[in-house]
Formats: sequence, C-alpha cells, structure tokens
Amino acid sequence: MDFPSQLLYPQDQILLAIMIFVIMLGMGASLTANDFKAVARSPKGVLVGFLSQFGLMPLIALGLSIVLNLHPAFAIALILIGCLPGGTTSNMFAYFSRGSVALSISMTTASTIMALFMMPIILSLYTVRFTSQLSADMRAAGTETEFVIPTGNIISSLVLVLVPVIIGMILRRKSPGWAKTAEDTAGFMAVLVILYLIMTAFVRHGGLFLRTPAEVYLATIGLGLAGFFFGYWFSRLIGMFPLFQRAISLETGIQNGPVSFAIILLSFNEPVQSQMLWLAILYSTFIVMTSSGITLYFRKKGKFDWDVYKNTQVHHRLFGKEYVTQYPAGFLPKRLEKDPSQGTIKNGHK
Repeated sequence: MDFPSQLLYPQDQILLAIMIFVIMLGMGASLTANDFKAVARSPKGVLVGFLSQFGLMPLIALGLSIVLNLHPAFAIALILIGCLPGGTTSNMFAYFSRGSVALSISMTTASTIMALFMMPIILSLYTVRFTSQLSADMRAAGTETEFVIPTGNIISSLVLVLVPVIIGMILRRKSPGWAKTAEDTAGFMAVLVILYLIMTAFVRHGGLFLRTPAEVYLATIGLGLAGFFFGYWFSRLIGMFPLFQRAISLETGIQNGPVSFAIILLSFNEPVQSQMLWLAILYSTFIVMTSSGITLYFRKKGKFDWDVYKNTQVHHRLFGKEYVTQYPAGFLPKRLEKDPSQGTIKNGHK
C-alpha cells in the first residue's frame, strides 16, 4: 500500500497536541481521591478490568494481526492500541449504557497508571515478529538501521500525557465548577479530534480510504467488537453482576485513542509513523460507531436492572445503608437475586 510520507502537517500536530491536553485535563478533572479509594475497595472488579485490559485486548490484537496478515506497521499499531488504558469516552458510554460508572472510572484510573509498566512489556513481547519484518524490509531497501520499539520514548509519552491528568485532579480539588466544565469539554473534544483527523486526511489524501486494505478495516472494527464481547462474557463467567458486566465490556473494548495519537507522534518516525497513525484514526472512528450500537443494546437490556438499582439507592438514602429492600418472590430474575447493588441482601456483603 502506497502511503503519503507525512499524514499530518506540523500545524496539525500542534493542534492535536492541544486537543489531547484538553482531553486528558478533562479526564483528570473527573477523578477524585475517592476514585482511588474505590480501586482498593473493589479489587475484584478492577482485577477483572486489568485482566481484560492487559490480558485479553493485547492477545486479541496480536491474533487479528496474525490471522489478517497485517503489514508490520499496522500490526504494531493495533497491538499498541490493544495495550492502551480506557479513557473518559468509556466512562461516558458506561453511564449511558446503565452500567457502573464508579467501576468504569476505577478501571480507567487503575489501567492508566498500570499502562506505564504494562505497555512496554507487552509491546516488547508481542511485536518481535513484526519488528523483525520491518528490519528486513529496511535492509532490503538499503538501510542498515534495525527497527526497534522505542520503549523509552513510549514511557516518556505516557508520563507526558499523565501531566494534564494530574493538573485536572488539582483543578477538581481547587475549583469543582471549572473542573466540571473541563470534564464536559473533554468528551466533546474527543469527538472533534476524530472528525478533524478524518477530514484532514480525506481532503489531503482522499485516496487513502480506497487504498486501505479490507483487512485493516476488519482489524480496527474487530478489535473493539471482540473487546466488548470478551469483556462482557469474561465478567459474566466469573459471576460479576449485570451493572458491572456492562461497564467492564465497554471499558475493555474502548481504548484511549487520543493517547495512541500522542504515543505514535512522539515515539515513532517515518516511514512507519503515518501508517500507524492511520490505523489509530480508523480505530478511533469505528469505536465511536460500534460503542454507540453496543450502548443502545445495553441500555435497553439493562433497564430493569437499573430501575431496581436506583430504587435501592433511594431506599438507602431514606432508611440508611443497612436497609434491605424486600421484593415479592419471583420479582427479581436469578441474575439479580444475590446482587448487593440491588439491595436484596445487606449492603456491602455478598
């Protein structure tokens, strides 16, 4: 596949950097100290999220890369995206899907921190065959340089991306009103980033959409869909409750696309940078579409669960957290009978 030598111009990269800063600032503004405490209070949910995020997703990305025989640059980009933590987008979709927003935020918080350690390890293990192919291609082209994964640059990029998150958390502590504005702006800005990248690519390199192989489209769409599927059934298999199943499914399938842009731009050079960036753009585009469909399905399926959950919350506010809601026999389906979030047993005990 013939690829333009430069997908984004310098002015595009500056604007993209500003957008990423705003998005990560908004993510930080959505976090409080209680979110970190929630990670410690609900280790099972976060552990399931960790296994889904850094166990299932990278393996799915590797499997798709091999089965679809992706070009090495596309394969490395797909695996990189598979290693990414979640972001504010997954929290937003968890809310609309009637999932546990608290768990979604806890998973985002934990995975963002763990990405500093897990991403370099996973990339070094899973990309060996693809870096070897790129090195062989470079030697065939007369270049003696070996292609290696820039682990140090990737860690530096992640640390750099976390700086606005910390600023956002400080803003939340000092000025909750401005923090709420930043949080709301982040979700909107994420959509703008994708639209901007697609529009500039279409205007300057419209033929890219036609020249992109079908397997690249399959990989970018399939990664998110497989994440939703495995995240949902894995959490269900080990006995997580419906409210948490929906959150884990969305948190697993939705990776932090803007962070992938930052890592690729800061860590990789041409000729692979543009190809990797193009795959990240396609993934981010399709994940918004597929997430919307999955969210609508979850929202409809989870209406009863959510109504009972909200009813229980009202009872706890009125009568205290130890109050046990009594329902007529057979009113609750079996999947909810022992769910502590539904108030059928004492709060906090399983």
